[in-house]
Amino acid sequence: MKRIVLLAAGVFVCAATAFAALNSAETKRLSESATVVQELRAIPDKGIPEDTWTHAECVAVIPGMKKAAFIVGGEFGKGVMSCRTGQAWSAPAFIELEKGSAGFQIGAEQVDLVLLMMNRNGVDKLLDNKVNLGADASVAAGPVGRAGSASTDGRMTAEILAYSRAKGVFAGIDISGGALRPDKSANEDAYGSTTTPRDVLFSSKVPAPPAAMAFLKTLQGESRATSGKKQ
Repeated sequence: MKRIVLLAAGVFVCAATAFAALNSAETKRLSESATVVQELRAIPDKGIPEDTWTHAECVAVIPGMKKAAFIVGGEFGKGVMSCRTGQAWSAPAFIELEKGSAGFQIGAEQVDLVLLMMNRNGVDKLLDNKVNLGADASVAAGPVGRAGSASTDGRMTAEILAYSRAKGVFAGIDISGGALRPDKSANEDAYGSTTTPRDVLFSSKVPAPPAAMAFLKTLQGESRATSGKKQ
């Protein structure tokens, strides 16, 4: 009996370790993503319009992409994504943005990218392994500021709205030609090899790693603030 108890305890410890083995780069990715969301939501009349944010089903953030990455065939960056699950947000799935066209080059030293997924179609394609932006899922530069909230054409037709921030200024951006896909190794570090990104984003039973709490609290805080404005 004692052997069984010890064996069960060992399995539990191994499982817990597998779901909390984020490396420093993954932890930093979550922290920087939280900062990007917090800062973009704090810009009055110059950030993402409230109406656009409210209608997004999922939010992806790719922080700190370097100018050197914006070349044909280069690696663009790594980020995280969370989806609405009722009144809360899901545990974050890790994602990668890679390659692209010459039109995706940006003359800035460092760029933060925010993607709003306006429906499940683009998300489903991403979770199937990869989505080619502009081909598999329609993408458009997102409207900015209070005036942008009156322009609904982009939100009604595009599956993904894209925003960039360079030197503190947010603007819509065309990222057609890029490719989004799950970051397999980071997701396995966070949730284990048997949990899929689809489980992470659409199952409320998958707990988020402790390092993701700041990111999720930022998203949840904005969700509550939005609900309060509507009442």
